[in-house]
Amino acid sequence: MRQRQSFGGGLGLLILALLLFMLFTSRGQGVSQDAHLSFPEFMVYLENGAIAGARLSPNREIPTGEVEIYMSTGERESFHVLDIREVEMALREAGISYSTEGIVQENYFLSLILPIALSAGVLIFLFLFMNARSGNGANTRMMNFGRSRARMSRASDVDFKSVAGLEEEKEELQEIVDFLKNPQKYTSVGARIPKGVILVGPPGTGKTMLAKAVAGEAGAPFLFISGSDFVEMFVGVGASRVRDLFEDAKKNAPCIVFIDEIDAVARQRGTGMGGSHDEREQTLNQLLVEMDGFSSNEGIIVMAATNRVDILDPAILRPGRFDRKVAVGKPDVKGREEILGVHTKQKPLGEDVDLHRVAQTTSGFTGADLENLMNESAINAAKAGRKFLVQDDIDKAFIKVGIGTEKHSRVVTEKDKRITAYHEAGHAILFHVLPDVGPVHTVSIIPTGIGAGYTMPLPERDDMHMTRGRMLQNIMVSLGGRIAEEIIFDDITTGASQDIKQATAVARAMVTEYGMSDRIGMINYGGSDNEVFIGRDLAQARSYGEQVAGAIDSEVKRIIDECHDKAKEIILAHEDVLHTCCSLLMEKEKIGREEFEALFVQDNA
Repeated sequence: MRQRQSFGGGLGLLILALLLFMLFTSRGQGVSQDAHLSFPEFMVYLENGAIAGARLSPNREIPTGEVEIYMSTGERESFHVLDIREVEMALREAGISYSTEGIVQENYFLSLILPIALSAGVLIFLFLFMNARSGNGANTRMMNFGRSRARMSRASDVDFKSVAGLEEEKEELQEIVDFLKNPQKYTSVGARIPKGVILVGPPGTGKTMLAKAVAGEAGAPFLFISGSDFVEMFVGVGASRVRDLFEDAKKNAPCIVFIDEIDAVARQRGTGMGGSHDEREQTLNQLLVEMDGFSSNEGIIVMAATNRVDILDPAILRPGRFDRKVAVGKPDVKGREEILGVHTKQKPLGEDVDLHRVAQTTSGFTGADLENLMNESAINAAKAGRKFLVQDDIDKAFIKVGIGTEKHSRVVTEKDKRITAYHEAGHAILFHVLPDVGPVHTVSIIPTGIGAGYTMPLPERDDMHMTRGRMLQNIMVSLGGRIAEEIIFDDITTGASQDIKQATAVARAMVTEYGMSDRIGMINYGGSDNEVFIGRDLAQARSYGEQVAGAIDSEVKRIIDECHDKAKEIILAHEDVLHTCCSLLMEKEKIGREEFEALFVQDNA
């Protein structure tokens, strides 16, 4: 919408320039600049007797004028002169007859007043047109440039009942609701409600919904704005919008001001490459003053959300501004089951749908991920022409969301199928045998968007801590596919590239971040995934020397090699299951947990 308004403003300026050009050029059209004959040439013709007559047309601005001469040959020539009286004198001395037209008086209404009136009318029309498109009948878009873009909601339809899986977070925010409803309860004992609450957590965990729920529970006005709405290319606009935002908040107090993605405007100062007086820093300075400056903002509670709290300026996180930090993390299995219940209220479910099983399968999913999963499941049911969802719809949606759409139509050679089957069987055997990483949920050799097949585990619990033993087992599972290829084909393929990358990342984190190497010790040398924050980290040198770097690399290799050897022993011990699983996958292309675990029963028998 803003792009169309900007185009309209540019079009108006273009039309104005064209009108002014036409106005001034039209006034000079009475003086012709076309000269087919010069005055000296006229005198030569006159002396040679080549002129038989002439007609003089003086302009209003005498002595200029136009001269048309009649040649003795019958031709006509015309030219413009600066002093028509010289031509008249020369013709009279040569005895050549000529005629003079009367001076035509210019119509001031047609030549001056009417063009100005028409131009003014067009300008007024453009002014009203652009003003109507800006959506504000009182001010033009240019006058609103520094105004806040916050949107106000006085009746939020979201409350705490609409938010599932965040019980502790809701309990912590209940104090804000209570203050907005009963402020005297706190002020009577000298308590000060937190001026600001910042919600911190990964994307999709429900931070924005929590803020809406607070406003809905309190019944207070809710001003919503994104951090990027403050920043413009013109210096000072962001600070002006911050002032206007808090002026609106004061008029509607008590109220809640919610700034989504605040990291867009509240990054650490002094880290930019263009100096310290850029637009973002001025906006941040004004925000700091408004939240806790000389002016009083009683009854205004500022809430913000971000998933990059590590890059925020320390001044905005201190007590008195954002007094309270509420961590909104990914839900556990109980929370995921509650969230699934919320998102399936309007979706009829079949008798075979087990939300608890779905919650177990979706370890690591956020609320947004679960909502997307159930929406894809409903789409699958609609495609099948059913009025309700079945478990198979959810399973297909899970594969599509987590791994990629299965490509049943892709033509795969028998050789590639066999390689993929042994590769996935190697992963599956380790998932089943190792105690902390399984059990297996699905094994498939159907190509997806990111691979030739997949092995999906089914975590039975959400562990808060990642132990050293479990990390080593994850490395072993990642290497299982490559090991199976080595055993069966005496050759290797590129299919294990992503597995090797994951195993290397885990091993390096164990050495450099978690202190799990006896040789390196409990020293943090910084992980490879740490981001460089320009201006703060770019100029920092590596905090360790080449000798330590070589020791880190050797420790990572040692961990990978030891896990490789242990995983190979396990797969060789179950080589019969490896062959049987491959044959079953070649036949069915996909097998479930029961079919896979039955292979181990047959092997033991």
